Amino acid sequence: MAGAFAWEALMGSSSAIARVLYDASKRTLAVTFTNGKKYIYDDVPPAVATEFQTAPSQGAYFNWRIRDQYEFREL
Repeated sequence: MAGAFAWEALMGSSSAIARVLYDASKRTLAVTFTNGKKYIYDDVPPAVATEFQTAPSQGAYFNWRIRDQYEFREL
């Protein structure tokens, strides 16, 4: 899928986030948490997704820049 990228949290790098998939063409961010819950966040800019991917603490970045900032739905 063009414009999409995925990454898995590095082993031990996040105690809360297990996997992330970003689709730049749709500007959607899919987040799977370590508790198994999955959410889709809408209208997330590519720069935010890239910063999230490279953040020293993905959990802290998620809480600061994504949670409560974008519309979302649980899968």
